[in-house]
Amino acid sequence: MADRLVCRECHRVQQSGEEEACVSCGSSSLTEDWAGYVIIAHPEESEVAEEMEVDEPGKYALKVR
Repeated sequence: MADRLVCRECHRVQQSGEEEACVSCGSSSLTEDWAGYVIIAHPEESEVAEEMEVDEPGKYALKVR
């Protein structure tokens, strides 16, 4: 998934051509160095989302370097 960038702050996964900043939190600290991801559809009902402190639906990286 080299065509995807991940925000180092909130771990949100996005297409590399989308923005120069995170579409979720606005951070400009994006990286291609990440591993694994989870799709959160209903963060208000998800224990994983609670553990990751996610409150918006989307794709999130599990490990960001």
